[in-house]
Amino acid sequence: MHCIHPKSGNRQGRNGRRKQRKYFLILFKSQLLFSCHSFSFKNVQLPASLMNQEVLKRKVNFDHFQILRAIGKGSFGKVCIVQKRDTKKMYAMKYMNKQKCIERDEVRNVFRELQIMQGLEHPFLVNLWYSFQDEEDMFMVVDLLLGGDLRYHLQQNVHFNEGTVKLYICELALSLDYLQRYHIIHRDIKPDNILLDEHGHVHITDFNIATIVKGSEKASSMAGTKPYMAPEVFQAFMDGGPGYSYPVDWWSLGITAYELLRGWRPYEIHSATPIDEILNMFKIERVHYSSTWCKGMIALLKKLLTKDAECRLSSLADIQSSPYLADVNWDAVLEKSVTPGFVPNKGRLNCDPTFELEEMILESKPLHKKKKRLAKNKSKDGAKETCPLNVHLQQCLETVRKEFIIFNREKLRRQQDQSGQTSSTESRASLQSHGKLQDGRNNNLLGHGCTRGCSS
Repeated sequence: MHCIHPKSGNRQGRNGRRKQRKYFLILFKSQLLFSCHSFSFKNVQLPASLMNQEVLKRKVNFDHFQILRAIGKGSFGKVCIVQKRDTKKMYAMKYMNKQKCIERDEVRNVFRELQIMQGLEHPFLVNLWYSFQDEEDMFMVVDLLLGGDLRYHLQQNVHFNEGTVKLYICELALSLDYLQRYHIIHRDIKPDNILLDEHGHVHITDFNIATIVKGSEKASSMAGTKPYMAPEVFQAFMDGGPGYSYPVDWWSLGITAYELLRGWRPYEIHSATPIDEILNMFKIERVHYSSTWCKGMIALLKKLLTKDAECRLSSLADIQSSPYLADVNWDAVLEKSVTPGFVPNKGRLNCDPTFELEEMILESKPLHKKKKRLAKNKSKDGAKETCPLNVHLQQCLETVRKEFIIFNREKLRRQQDQSGQTSSTESRASLQSHGKLQDGRNNNLLGHGCTRGCSS
């Protein structure tokens, strides 16, 4: 594990030195923990017969987890590795500050992500296990995947061969087909949102701009990351076209596969590129494919990158009919029995080590000091009510508190086992397709938000 020394200048001060020592101590402890477990966290759990039944009856909260270290930043929050105290299982915990989400008008995106994720469970998704809240933050506890995201590995100059990318396409096709069955368009498929597990299998994450469509209806808002967005998304924005649907995710899959193989994308599009320039690029530029790639891979990519959404490969059946994938055992792929060509380094964390530095030294409200901070804030609550701005903020925070979706997959599975049910994922996803998803507490995305739009 590589550590980056904080730039402190000549006059560091006692507090700076104390924070610096604490930072390196935590890095050392987390490194020691990872070495001891050899990254085989999913096997560390107690037998079901020894599980404490009382723990499952209580609501899961922040105190039920031990914070180990920060590993990344998502679109609307930060991510750290945690261990659940009773089961000793390891997870990734994403936490989002409520006040910042209100100020940035991001609450609805967080709620949408929770609404969608609690109805899903698939081998090639990052699955939600728990969601809860406290006065400051909203928390999502999900599968821990220590292989890093594909963007990280591209930045590390990893070369992905055709066999590896071929398997990625198959695994991602299975997950996109699963989402499509439940009427979900992800809208942000890209290397940054594809995580690897310790064996090298891919998992889609980040559903905060995903959308649910009913029947034949289409989406119309411009959402996603420009270099990976399909032509019809820009077209709908520019001229109010017919909108777009599931094929946009398959276009993004094609762009991602091309980038993994070649190291750069087929179109030179960036976040600042004007939309009219992008549309003109699609009209006049041709995609160049490497002469070293096999004809089957090129043919598959061409069909994924077809500009006309109606003619694009955009379903699992389309992908499976490709001659290039005729030799694929799809059952084996789904069971993760096919060994990926690239396996992440198990001796390191596969993420930027500066995330831990930011959390410990630069973060104004670090997670490891939450308990003390919340206790201190309770004594100051009375002074906040006099300011009109604080009154409005408190109203918005109360709206978030009431409408937040609480979820516990562990408890849900226990209830299923006791009632003899095999799974309720199908029924929950079915509710989801009708635009309303309940968690047993009447916490729905469609509730009444703040009158000033803070939670919309």
